[in-house]
Amino acid sequence: MSRKDLTRKRFIQQTATSVMGYGLLSGALPKSIFAMGNLHKQGTTDQVTFKNVRMETGFYRDDFEVTGTKTELFSMVIENGEIKAIQPNSDIAGAIDAKGYLLLPAMKDMHIHLDKTFYGGPWKARSKRQHGVRDMITLEEKILPELLKTSTERAEKIIELLQSKGSDFARSHVNIEPTSQLNSLKNLQKAIENKRAVFGVEIVAFPQHGIFNSGSETLMKEAAQMDIDFIGGLDPFSIDGSIERSLDFTVQLALDYKRGIDIHLHESGESGLKTVQYLINKVKENPALKGKTFLSHCFVLGKLEGKVLQETCEQLAEAQIGIISTIPFGHLIMPIPTLHRHGIKVMTGTDSVVDHWSPFGTGSMLQKANLMAQLYGFSSELELSRCLRIATNDVLPLDNNGKQQWPKAGDKADFNLVEASCSAEAVARTSTIKALYHNGKCVYQYS
Repeated sequence: MSRKDLTRKRFIQQTATSVMGYGLLSGALPKSIFAMGNLHKQGTTDQVTFKNVRMETGFYRDDFEVTGTKTELFSMVIENGEIKAIQPNSDIAGAIDAKGYLLLPAMKDMHIHLDKTFYGGPWKARSKRQHGVRDMITLEEKILPELLKTSTERAEKIIELLQSKGSDFARSHVNIEPTSQLNSLKNLQKAIENKRAVFGVEIVAFPQHGIFNSGSETLMKEAAQMDIDFIGGLDPFSIDGSIERSLDFTVQLALDYKRGIDIHLHESGESGLKTVQYLINKVKENPALKGKTFLSHCFVLGKLEGKVLQETCEQLAEAQIGIISTIPFGHLIMPIPTLHRHGIKVMTGTDSVVDHWSPFGTGSMLQKANLMAQLYGFSSELELSRCLRIATNDVLPLDNNGKQQWPKAGDKADFNLVEASCSAEAVARTSTIKALYHNGKCVYQYS
């Protein structure tokens, strides 16, 4: 099926069953405990041993394709936040019994807004009064003062939701604009500090109302000197009125304070392509930004075809600019398989979780992998297993040839125990996360 053949209506029909499985109540988590119980009974030392851990070891093949995934049970030793050893399975006294659950990498949510959400409060759907980014900016100027009152607590609740879905890390954009000034950032930093031992966060200072459109230049410079990781941006042409002026400011700020760049680009027409091309040239002029520059959404790529798409992908790959797609569906299908073939870093995130932008959002990166598989028709064992990479920031248990590549001794002990027989099943069935470990500590367990 071509991208043009996949209509919004058809995709919704195809995925209704899987999406309906993700009922989301305001602030309600699945039956769970965050002070761990029966799966995690850790002693007083920093060394923990597991038994009955299911790991992928290879693929079954016939003369045509991969037909299944091989797994075996192992024992595993964790020490000081790292995997120290993987050993043949044995009934070690005092070991944590993983009960045959599948070991998968911890999920990484690489695009979310932890600082503004209705999650944790009363249910509220999106109003139809707003029809575009500018309308949403006007709305935010009205509602942000009220959202700020509970933004720290609600950010913590979203973090707990993400943990329940298997994520131990997020890259969060945070509003920097005259209405909330630096308070959204300060409130989020409180939440991050409260969760520091159990969850990792990168922060993008995000001029949600436009850098020059809202007069946020000074605020952005102040934010750049705080504890952040990336300088954000928003639709340089349609919001700020100038691709060059907006990107020049963003790039210089990133260079001055040694930050990365992560820009929201919704524009899908000529201005979108010109923005991509201008950013590519700026990164080529400043090699220090290679591998540290990202375009979020970047919908214009879904509009490109043929030679233009090919050349753009080659240039993005050369400049080492990554794409963070929230995997939209409908008439616009992002060319993620093409980006992967060109070696472009592709990540995804859950973006909005029940907020004024969207009433949807389960917090599940595994669901994103599932949606990706359905969007692109990836239904074979090998294809499904490869889709997991979008949820784990490219960490996969097996390489394309079936060679075991994760976990290995020395890897960080960030992992999930999943009720699934293999990665392919976990993606196809969005299997239950039974436990999440971060730095070797159990931070979530389903019960």
